[in-house]
This record gives sequence, C-alpha cells and structure tokens, in this order.
Amino acid sequence: MPYKELSLDSLIVNPANDRHGELENETAAIAQLFASQELHMRSLAKDLVAKGEVFEPPLVFPEGDKFVVADGNRRTTCLKLLAKPRRAPTVDLQQFFGDLRKQWVGDFPETIECRVESDRDRVDDILFRRHTGVQGGIGQSTWNDRMKNNFVIRTGKSSGLNVADEIEKKLSASGMLPARKIPRSNMNRLLSSESLRNRLGISVRRGKLEFVRDEQAALEALSRVAADLSNRVITLDDIWDTESKSDYIDKLDREGVLPTVADKPAPGPRPLPPSSTPAPNPPKPSPPKPAAWPHLIPQIDYGVVWVARLQRHHQIWEELQFRLDLSEHPNAISVLLRVLLELSTDNYIKQAKLASVYDSDKLSRKVAKVADDMAAKGKIDRKYLGAITKLQQGEALVSVDTLNRYVHSPNFSVSPEHLKMLWGTLSDFVVLCLKA
Repeated sequence: MPYKELSLDSLIVNPANDRHGELENETAAIAQLFASQELHMRSLAKDLVAKGEVFEPPLVFPEGDKFVVADGNRRTTCLKLLAKPRRAPTVDLQQFFGDLRKQWVGDFPETIECRVESDRDRVDDILFRRHTGVQGGIGQSTWNDRMKNNFVIRTGKSSGLNVADEIEKKLSASGMLPARKIPRSNMNRLLSSESLRNRLGISVRRGKLEFVRDEQAALEALSRVAADLSNRVITLDDIWDTESKSDYIDKLDREGVLPTVADKPAPGPRPLPPSSTPAPNPPKPSPPKPAAWPHLIPQIDYGVVWVARLQRHHQIWEELQFRLDLSEHPNAISVLLRVLLELSTDNYIKQAKLASVYDSDKLSRKVAKVADDMAAKGKIDRKYLGAITKLQQGEALVSVDTLNRYVHSPNFSVSPEHLKMLWGTLSDFVVLCLKA
C-alpha cells in the first residue's frame, strides 16, 4: 500500500462514487455531493481549515496521468474548492469557500498524501470492508442502504449468492467451461445488475440463479463471456462502469450471441391427473388483498440500465416509483412525469442521432418522430404507434397537451387515476427511450 504525495490538480473527484451512483464528470460529482449533504460538506470544510490537515489519506487509483479518488471524495472536494473557490457549484458556496480560504493558517497545501492502489479489485475490497458493515471505518461517513446498493450494483460484491460461482458450475456441468481460469471478480462485476443478467438469459431470484431464456442458448452466451474474460479479451478496465458493461453486452447482441425473447425456457412436464377424485377440501378463507401500490410507477423491474448520462432520469424515476404518493402529491407527480417524458425523448433522439428532429419541435412532435423511428426499427408495433401518435391530439384525455396543462394551467385539476392512465400509455415508450 504505497503512500505518495500527489498534487490536488492530479486528483479527480470520482464521478462513479457509490454515494450517488454514476455521473458524467467531476463537476457533476462535486455538485451532487453538495446537493445531497451540503451541511455536512460545509462542516467538513470548516474542520479542515480549523485543523489545517487531512487526518486520513484519500484512497486513489491511477487513470492515465491522473488519479481517481475511490475513498475520501468529500475531503478531496473540500480541499479542491478551498484551493479554487470558483469551482463551487453555487455563488453562495463560492463565497463560503472564498471566506474560509482566507482563514487558512500558513501556506495552503498544493499536494496531499494519498494511498495509491493500482489493483481496482483491491480498491473495491477496501471499500467493501470500510462501508458495508463488515468493518466500519472510524471517522468516515457511513453509507446508507442506497449507497451500499450502488456499490453492489457496480461491483457485484455482496454477501449473497456468488453469481460467478454458479455460472462456472453450470458451464462445467455442460462441458462449456473455458480451459483458462475465469476471473470471478470480473464476472461478478459484469453481471452485478439484474437487467444485464437478464440480457444473457439468467436471473437471480430468491437466492438462486435461474434461466429466463432457453438454457442452451443462455449457456452459449455465458460461455462466450467466460472465454472473453479468461482470455483477457475483456479486462477490468473494459467493464469498470455501467456504460462500459452495457457497451460490451451490446457488442455481443450485435454479433448475435445473446439469447432472444424467442428463446424461452421449455415448460416443465404437466402433472398427471389423479387416479380417483379426492374429497373436496373445505374452502379456505380468502387471504387479504395486498395494498395497492401508492406510487405512479409500479414496483416492477423495467430492465433499464442506469448509465451515467441518465443520472437525472434515474432520480426522477425513483421519486415516481418509490417516494411520491399519488394521493398526496398528484401535482408534483404530474410535473415530474412530463419532465421524465421530455428527458427520455431527448435521450432517444441523441442516442439514435435522429436528423428529422429540430430544436423548434414541440414535445408532442418530438414524441411522434421518435415513435415513427421506433416503429421503423421494429421496436414497437403499428397499434402502439397509433396510440403514441394520438398523444398529439390536444382534445384527447391522454395527450401531451394534457401534460402541458398540468404544468402551465392554474385551473387544470390533476387526477391520480388519470395519471395512472397516462403512465399506462407512456411506460413502454419511456422505457424504450431510456434503453436507447
């Protein structure tokens, strides 16, 4: 574990920090740290100035001629902003860090001692022990459940089922295991997300690995992945974040490696009818009906891979799926649904490079053009295209005009049932836009 003095300018605040999930760059990461815990960040900055030193060296790993901060991002951020207050995300924070900098006693440090680890698996092992409850790091900010989940999704490290072990057993039993040893940590990292596992034809349910596509087709795809990893065609650097994992799986898809929707698991044998009719059992009391899901987006996995560019989309999605109650927050939900539709549509336009869409196009026109492109590529059928096209009709109950009136009209009443109807129509479209 070498310790080195590194310049502040050579350190990158981690855009894939598990505190917030993957973001696009360092600037977004700094802004998110303040958006989620500004009071703590201010207190930490004051403490750094009062003590004049950093007691725990940040943990970093090299990336080109820079070093990404794996642990210690809050401390590093505060030092960077004390060095250059204008980098703070708001005018108020720029003033705050400018005033604090004047209180620093002596020369402000241009370098900071860091623990440098080149092995990224070792970096993740250190993070796992510090923040997931195995060994709490004294003086470090504790991760909540969401942060721990971000870590597990990114790395595949958890105390549950070892997916790589299960895959290796199944490949070995079918005679499809590569000759070279599979790097299990890389396999677990690649398949840490359920949506990516599903694309390879497998799922983890109730602590077991199951096939959700034809077993042979899924095994052939997994054998290819195992071979790529064991032969170092794919290395840790190639699957470090969600976007790079998706790029690799997309490449396999283009090559025809992935099992298709048509490759469904074969149904099990039907049980034989009983030889004699048994006496009917007395009727059991009906179980109580489960409470209705109180949020707009149902509690199901839509298979969206939340890459860095979808960071805001993901935040809005989670508010609509888990936080905002339809009966209590219909106005907030209606506005966020409209924002989610527009952001998702713009994502599809950018990813598909649609030349037919113009900056002057209204949202309804953008939606129609995107739907036409989806239909032309076989992503939606003609019937659903018709349903989306009708969204342009201002007089229709379910329409983009209705969403606009939710935002702009002072007299338009928001109905929870109407919002459910809108989501029922828009959900497939939004999901396809997010998956583009």
